Amino acid sequence: MTRQSNDPNGKLMMSRRGMLLSGATLLAGSMAASLCPGMALAAVDAGAQSRFMQLSNLLIDHRLNPDVGARIAETATGQYTNFAGMLDAIIAIAEKKQAKTVEEFFGDIPEGELKDFAHWVIFAWYSGCSSEKRDAKVFTYEEALTFKTTSDVVTIPSYGISGPNLWTRPNVPLSAPMPRF
Repeated sequence: MTRQSNDPNGKLMMSRRGMLLSGATLLAGSMAASLCPGMALAAVDAGAQSRFMQLSNLLIDHRLNPDVGARIAETATGQYTNFAGMLDAIIAIAEKKQAKTVEEFFGDIPEGELKDFAHWVIFAWYSGCSSEKRDAKVFTYEEALTFKTTSDVVTIPSYGISGPNLWTRPNVPLSAPMPRF
């Protein structure tokens, strides 16, 4: 409980303890909000997000992370005013062709806004960002598909002594055995 007192001049005064408690509460609340990414991704409704993942899986034949998909979908709603309509139109083209892979229906997507949107979705998944511009929004690095293709050979950044994630030196014998002739 904070203790507030009225100053004779009519000002409302707060004790140091009250200020510390208020600051700690504000800090804890902001940390809790940042640790819950599901709350931050609530800008796109679940139906649009599932349709976006359906479209993404049609366009890209990889295992895609739904959390990254939610970030991409959230950005797409801001960039494309007819986001839901474009999703439905491209999915309808794929369903009409009974397509399982992108090659089976991509040629049937009409030039213009729909084809540009399909290219943007593919670009976003492979690059992990919204554009090539300086003000691009970054969705992911580790889950970007261009990184995934080389992740098995990319060295893990480390301050290890003799290799990635090798934090100890090998034990060397104190005295080398003398050669015998």
